[in-house]
Amino acid sequence: MTATGTDPLRPLRGVVPPLCTPLTETGDVDTAGLRALVGHVLSAGVHGVFALGSSGETAFLTDAQRHTALTTVVEAVGGRVPVLAGVVDMTTPRVLEHARAAVAAGADALVATAPFYAATHPMEIADHFRRVRDGAGGAPLFAYDIPSAVHTKLPAATVLALAEEGTLAGLKDSSGADGPMRRLLTELRRRGLDSSFAVLTGSELAVDGALLAGAHGVVPGLGNVDPHGYVRLHAHAVAGRWREAAAEQDRLAQLFAIVDAGADSTPMGPSSSALGAFKTALRLRGVIGCAATAPPQVPLDDTAVAVVRQRLAAAGLLR
Repeated sequence: MTATGTDPLRPLRGVVPPLCTPLTETGDVDTAGLRALVGHVLSAGVHGVFALGSSGETAFLTDAQRHTALTTVVEAVGGRVPVLAGVVDMTTPRVLEHARAAVAAGADALVATAPFYAATHPMEIADHFRRVRDGAGGAPLFAYDIPSAVHTKLPAATVLALAEEGTLAGLKDSSGADGPMRRLLTELRRRGLDSSFAVLTGSELAVDGALLAGAHGVVPGLGNVDPHGYVRLHAHAVAGRWREAAAEQDRLAQLFAIVDAGADSTPMGPSSSALGAFKTALRLRGVIGCAATAPPQVPLDDTAVAVVRQRLAAAGLLR
């Protein structure tokens, strides 16, 4: 709660970077690097942070590493902005364990996907979110729509029902489906839910359009690298300076090309390439000391690192 008694999570607005999880060469969580990263994004004026999301490599971390990362973030933030904690796992009981641990660690809100591994019906998905929220003591819960990882697109009808009954506080939309998100925003406004339910886009490349359509904010992985750029973009949009917002978005879109640097030079998956690029950029900017990613992801080679360096320089992010 803020000093005025208002709830910053109803609805959550602004720029909420999904924090990378810096690792040491031996695979431990680099707590000093993570604290430095928190300071880096907070200095830009972000409105919240999201620990243990996809950019945080949560699927690759052990439970002990998740705990270390989250407690480090909570302590480093020190109550200055809300801390959202990813509680992503395959089934409801496993998600509930993560959710209770996150609440105990001091997270302000939780972020969960639909269950995965086994196919689920929309009724089962709705029941999953209700059980997670109730089982975690009623902590604010955000749905994470990421069909590329979960293999299920969250149905709009399910999201709307859970928003209307208060089970969900918001949605992080990483589906890449702009049309369905626009229709969801329209329906939320029609039902008078847009003032209590947050829709945050996970797209780094279409933030200006999403904000113009009525989205409340953005959760950009590239916001680890250039949080100031996304904060400027959001400020322009809030003030109605759409020409300036578009120009900032264009600059960030060019910078986002770093995510392809690894895959263009070495056989690797898109996660290795994107997360390796984010961490390499953070190392080159002097925020963290090591760009290691969790196995089995493949590190960037020298050619890819050189591309990241060039893109950072072109964006004006290297001294």
